[in-house]
Amino acid sequence: MTADSSGVVAVHVADTTGENVLEAREVTKRFGGLVAVKQVNMNIRRGMIYSLIGPNGAGKTTFFNVIAGILPPSSGEVIINGQNLIAPSRRSWVEPLLWFIPGAIILAIGLPIGGSDVRNQAVWALLALLVTTIILSIAMARPPYYERFIRAIGVFRNARPNDVVRAGVGRTFQNIRLFQNMTALENVLAGMHIKLHAGPHDALISTPRKRREEVAAAIKAAEFLSLVGLPGRGDELAKNLPYGDQRRLEVARALASEPTLLLLDEPTAGMNPRETAEMTTLINKLRNEMGLTVLLIEHDMRVVMGISDWITVLDHGERIAEGPPAEVRANPRVIEAYLGTPPAESPIVATVGEAAVEGRPE
Repeated sequence: MTADSSGVVAVHVADTTGENVLEAREVTKRFGGLVAVKQVNMNIRRGMIYSLIGPNGAGKTTFFNVIAGILPPSSGEVIINGQNLIAPSRRSWVEPLLWFIPGAIILAIGLPIGGSDVRNQAVWALLALLVTTIILSIAMARPPYYERFIRAIGVFRNARPNDVVRAGVGRTFQNIRLFQNMTALENVLAGMHIKLHAGPHDALISTPRKRREEVAAAIKAAEFLSLVGLPGRGDELAKNLPYGDQRRLEVARALASEPTLLLLDEPTAGMNPRETAEMTTLINKLRNEMGLTVLLIEHDMRVVMGISDWITVLDHGERIAEGPPAEVRANPRVIEAYLGTPPAESPIVATVGEAAVEGRPE
């Protein structure tokens, strides 16, 4: 463990020989004629702190949103923890047919059998409606067996954000998105809901199972708050917390879903040097003590160069460089992207360029 003059702590112990937590293959995202992300490849191994950097408008947050299931890719695919979750939809028109064909078959068989008897026809119609309702309910919930079935018949739909969270991905946002009028503890509990098992009937009659789960969840949420440096702050409204504490609360909410991959979108944005050092220490702690893999977008290049095992640089949606921090820092294309002009061959100019990449925000 080392620290630079700014107080940023650096720890490099990642196992970069293990399995990939995330594989992005030729990911492209277009908005009309604008190509925001162009054929980006990325392999993140378990236990890495992996940084994604680049000038403003480079496509970093768009790439994050594709990974998180918020935006569907125009082409390419993303595999998360061995599951192919993110890709353009295929044969999606088949799925709605599956919802209504069984009911239509029941009507086609039942109405002739019912003959002219209105009561018999009504029974068959109700049966068809019931079957269709059940199928639609399953389609909305999208349990694993349903996903396996539609994939087996060649239908693929891009994962939704909750599917990505269920697969083991948590994230924070570039702009803080807390539930401002809820307490810190309630915010963390909201991030935990995908791991809870009590159903509507449990809530309706307040079963012992629900009460036990609520108590256990509250204890766990308090532990997450302590982990990020907010012990005893669970009863405070999110909007009343200082800015740096709100950033930490967002991390706690992301951790509540127990992810294996944590996406951090500018976690130190707007922080003073002390808060930045504390957040950097927390990120290292999450990797070293909890075994999390971290994909990071960050403006502060001292943070990026201090904690990253591997860095990918985007410019105008394209990957222009990748490698360990020392290699990326000295890359002429990276210096050019940040300074806006090709670096001269002079060692003095090259040194200035490296300093810009190290210390200048995007």
